[in-house]
Amino acid sequence: MIIPLLQGLKVTLKYLFAKKVTLQYPDEKPQLARRWRGRHVLKTHASGKIKCVACMLCATACPAECISIVAAAEPDNRKYPESYVLDMGRCIWCGHCVEVCPKEAIEMATAYELAEYTREDLIYDKEALLQSPQERYVVEKRKAG
Repeated sequence: MIIPLLQGLKVTLKYLFAKKVTLQYPDEKPQLARRWRGRHVLKTHASGKIKCVACMLCATACPAECISIVAAAEPDNRKYPESYVLDMGRCIWCGHCVEVCPKEAIEMATAYELAEYTREDLIYDKEALLQSPQERYVVEKRKAG
């Protein structure tokens, strides 16, 4: 009975004197992994047209069914999404929508500060998804003195 107690105390003492890894958020930001999956962003061509051709593959591949698309056609029969809605409250960040897109029209940015006060604010329309995510909290460095 004493040996397991000493083994447990050994683990406790090991971590008691180890370097702490606590970050003082939001003053200190965590280092994200290179392949971090954050907020979704729709990409555009250099001409400004949206890359999405409303093929519905992302909505079909989404296991959470959080993407809904309404397709429309231009006069030259090129399809585009008239409405593209993504519910981040239902999203499970699996990345299937990014992997299945044949035009690479959707990507997952590294934005991780996605907290909102209402669920309606977590529903992004096409205009919101075309904007790159911005840092919500700007940390100003205070001068000593």
